Amino acid sequence: MPSCSVCQVDTTRKCPKCLEKNINSYFCDTCFKANWTTHKIKHLEHNPFPAYNYTGRLRPVYPLSPRREVPAHIPRPDYAVMGDPISERKLRNSTHIDVMNKDDIEKMRTVCKIGREVLEAAKAAVQVGVTTDEIDRIVHEATISRNAYPSPLNYYNFPKSCCTSVNEVICHGIPDRYALQDGDILNIDISVFFEGYHSDLNETVYVGNVDAEGVKLVETTRLCLEKAIEFVKPGNLYRDIGEVIQKIADEAGLSVVRTYCGHGINKYFHCSPSIPHYAKNKAVGVMKPGHIFTIEPMICEGGWKDEQWPDRWTAVTQDGKRSAQFEETLLVTETGVEILTRV
Repeated sequence: MPSCSVCQVDTTRKCPKCLEKNINSYFCDTCFKANWTTHKIKHLEHNPFPAYNYTGRLRPVYPLSPRREVPAHIPRPDYAVMGDPISERKLRNSTHIDVMNKDDIEKMRTVCKIGREVLEAAKAAVQVGVTTDEIDRIVHEATISRNAYPSPLNYYNFPKSCCTSVNEVICHGIPDRYALQDGDILNIDISVFFEGYHSDLNETVYVGNVDAEGVKLVETTRLCLEKAIEFVKPGNLYRDIGEVIQKIADEAGLSVVRTYCGHGINKYFHCSPSIPHYAKNKAVGVMKPGHIFTIEPMICEGGWKDEQWPDRWTAVTQDGKRSAQFEETLLVTETGVEILTRV
């Protein structure tokens, strides 16, 4: 006999609305009444872009949950209200790379530690059946509980507190009602703002049992980042980071995304230097002690070309094959590199 989806008591009662959609949702009488307020939202779930020719199997599941609130006492970046990062936009064409002083560096260490704690909280929640919106809730609450602001929230009007990118999504996936499935790979991208400074990091994690090709993709991407970090030291050129990453990806028969890159980060969410992850790029700059930036390679099973969903954020592979990513925030030291987002 079927069992109640909440308490597991044997029951044959089905939600009548779900039946109309050929969904088997079993409830006992008590749980049906107690959970109706939250369950009825499932009846509203839909694909908001039915005319779009999706490149892979993933579909957005709307409606999005309401924007999460940030307590008034938490300081926030200039775009938090209107969605426009005015101070950052003023630097858009600048190639100047800020050299952080001791006070700046200590504040970056603090905000990067917070970022790592938030990411670990998000990773702990990943399992089959959990929605990406639930992960966003956890990220949001973990961030504000540390008196920090979730940097993605309202950045150019981004609606959520983190990015969740599943399978063929390269980056900037919007958390929604999609329930993670066995075999998915999920990238969780965390950025936080604390005492005037931002941090940025992400990891790709396994959901349940991932096939060998998926594991190869994720572990090669992890290796790309590790070897790129080893390259960081004073005097090296930012453009050569791409050479390190491209070589590893090529040897594994994988490709490197070209549209999105690493970036400087400090009081600004994104600033110079720009750090492409592919070979023979034209990035400007030489690494110097006090520079702080991210490396965040996006590696694909198939081709490197991307396109964007109609939500104007979600970047996906054009061929619908999977993509993985890892990211850390880094400090160039006198002798090499400090990984600020690892504690």
